Amino acid sequence: MAVPPGLPVVIVGGLHADARRAAVARLLADVPGSVVLHHDLATAAAGTVVRTIRDASGILDAGEAPLVNDCACCALREDLVPELERLRDTGGTRLAVVELWDSVEPKAMAEVVTAGGLTVTGVITAVDPALVLPYLGNGDDLADGGLAAAATDQRTVADTFARQLEYAPVLAVADSPEADDEDRELLAQLHPTARQVSIGQDVPADPAEPAGPTAPAQPSGDGLTVPTPRRPALSPLAQAALAGFDVEAAAAAQHPACALLPAEADAHGVSTLVWSMRRPFHPERLYAALEDLTCAAARSRGRFWLADKPDTLFHWDAAGGALCVESTGPWLASLPDAAWDMVPPVRRAAAALDWHPEHGDRCQHLVFTSPGLDRDGLERLLESCLLTDAEYAAGPDAWQRLPHAFDTLLEV
Repeated sequence: MAVPPGLPVVIVGGLHADARRAAVARLLADVPGSVVLHHDLATAAAGTVVRTIRDASGILDAGEAPLVNDCACCALREDLVPELERLRDTGGTRLAVVELWDSVEPKAMAEVVTAGGLTVTGVITAVDPALVLPYLGNGDDLADGGLAAAATDQRTVADTFARQLEYAPVLAVADSPEADDEDRELLAQLHPTARQVSIGQDVPADPAEPAGPTAPAQPSGDGLTVPTPRRPALSPLAQAALAGFDVEAAAAAQHPACALLPAEADAHGVSTLVWSMRRPFHPERLYAALEDLTCAAARSRGRFWLADKPDTLFHWDAAGGALCVESTGPWLASLPDAAWDMVPPVRRAAAALDWHPEHGDRCQHLVFTSPGLDRDGLERLLESCLLTDAEYAAGPDAWQRLPHAFDTLLEV
């Protein structure tokens, strides 16, 4: 697999720092002429972000970027594209590896690099399978562990790790001796569409592009034949870094209306429950059950429909014992026909696949993934939060007179 022209950029992130560093080191070793650009946000408290550029031999350049509006991530955004442009214009760099600091999320950085006119060829999150469940269960604030990217950063370890994991189409997996079948199954169920690549995996014995030092001999000017040098074949990790990346498709895959959520699964003690219904939730009963539902699984996500707010699509996002509920705009069924042209095609396609003649795209679609998941108990609890037959029969006008239990949570 050849390296594309220009300056390919691969983004490597993840809270599992040892796995991330190992993945970056592997790319440096596998792609001659590659360099790593890294912004260390640990120095943000002193008012600067430290930038380093290194290759396989060591540090080539170091500098500082001042904070922007007291925000380390903002400084990263302001400094990243100019540095990548400098590497491109100077020439000689075959691959730019952007190694994100621990809690920086790849989505924002991929969008910044692409908006800057550069080509992101891959987004990789490095993972240690033995640490997936501990990190998903860690509800501590990033600030408590010195991992906050700004003074106002209120994210937790669990929700940050979940977004890092689920955004990347490629997972660089550490060969962890502590990981067991349950750990690996949990990782597979959390992001079943990801391409998993072992960090330690070498070039296959019989690669598509031969790794030998020479290609078929070519005739020289004097009639002799001379071997033509061939570039070594790339390792699976390097191939994944150069495979190509679509920023818009990646963003759509995270939107609750058209997200590529996991499917039903049950193996090695880990289960994924996909729960879908065409009846709205009773707002008061659902609100009362939030704590039990949040703690029922290591990870849960999806979209849901409240009876008293029939036009609003709500996003469910839970990890580490904490739940984030937010409005993500209208259901398409609530929009006039003229407004549909303003909706992205992927959103319209997702709605069409699941359209109901009465309710349109309104539905409950929640996915719960966890070791030891009590599937039956969880289904009973969810169903108890729906409108009863009598409440449902009363119709939409009566539904909107139900208690607005989520107003405080949504800061309405």
